[in-house]
Amino acid sequence: MVTNGTFHFTRNPMYLSLLLYLLAWAVYLSNWLALLFVPVFVLYINQFQIKPEERALSSLFGLEYAAYKGRVRRWL
Repeated sequence: MVTNGTFHFTRNPMYLSLLLYLLAWAVYLSNWLALLFVPVFVLYINQFQIKPEERALSSLFGLEYAAYKGRVRRWL
């Protein structure tokens, strides 16, 4: 289990970077409707990607992953 580097600040650096790209894209377009995709993305990723991954990691790493979850936030 990797807990150093960017994983010291966020449990999901890949999803966080995708969120930042999506936010930057919306700002670049100067279109407030594009900002609607940001919360949709967060809700979708939380429900269908992060939660299943966290269940798998909990079963694989047990208490070590639980302690990590207590120290490091999901997003930031």
